[in-house]
Amino acid sequence: MVYYFTSNVVTPSAFVYVGKDKFENEELIKYGWEQDFHVDKLSSAHIYLRLNDGDTWDAIPQDLVTDLAQLTKANSIEGNKKDNITVIYTPWSNLKKDGSMAAGQVSFKDPRMVKKVLVPTRENPIINRLNKTKIEKQPDLRQEKEDRLRELRKRDQATQQQRKKEEARIAKERQEKKWQKDHAYDDLFTEENMEASNNQNRGADWEEDFM
Repeated sequence: MVYYFTSNVVTPSAFVYVGKDKFENEELIKYGWEQDFHVDKLSSAHIYLRLNDGDTWDAIPQDLVTDLAQLTKANSIEGNKKDNITVIYTPWSNLKKDGSMAAGQVSFKDPRMVKKVLVPTRENPIINRLNKTKIEKQPDLRQEKEDRLRELRKRDQATQQQRKKEEARIAKERQEKKWQKDHAYDDLFTEENMEASNNQNRGADWEEDFM
């Protein structure tokens, strides 16, 4: 079971979800493609943010970070009881998981890609607002991941095709400009123009008219 939340502190609203338990967390870790939020050094649920296209993990609006940090704290049995806890977040691609780790446990491939947020205390108005949007579902996480990757491949192929068309257009334009440059004086050397400019074919009174 996965819990879904909606944060309306940003526009468009943010799509957030969390595994019901550590085993669901394990599935989210395996098939994730979003940002992961977790309480530092304490057991907690993994809160995931699905970014909108064009957004980046290191430029999440502060109000949304606060929502996610509060939700992470509330979903930690130990962290929810403490003040001044630290919530950490990183891209899903930076999560590191091996067979020696317990269910739901992760580390990081690159510690430099981990951000920290201090949460002084629980803010019930935020938690209450988020809980009002809570929905329970049992998604096929594997299928969602495959659909996402398929969509990304289609976008990549479309981008490549568009780039090739643009490159072909530019190449054709350059070729046409080169041809125009190379043949800019062709009309000046036609037989008709050469005949008109040849003094030998002019009338006998041409020099008198000129004088």
